[in-house]
Amino acid sequence: MRRNVLLSLASVLLIALFGWVWLERVALQAFPGIISAYTAKEYCSCRYVMRQPAEYCRGYVKQSVPISDFFETVEARRVTVSGLGRSHSARWIGERQGCRLEP
Repeated sequence: MRRNVLLSLASVLLIALFGWVWLERVALQAFPGIISAYTAKEYCSCRYVMRQPAEYCRGYVKQSVPISDFFETVEARRVTVSGLGRSHSARWIGERQGCRLEP
């Protein structure tokens, strides 16, 4: 009898988990792109808008989810970051516009 109760409870929890994943599927699909986009944009802003040193900005944008590739082109004021299979670039536009993610 106890085994049936535990099996039923596990089944209900599993169904609830699948239900939650289904409801949040759009947000869960967007998550991998958010990591690289956030890192590129914030690093660009830290480095070229706030004019902080590279070492400081790397610590500023560090997250618990690791990035796989980071490339900065100082001459073009452009940053490209890859993580979780997605890649995004941000470029400094100017004094008034700051940094912008590139399409």
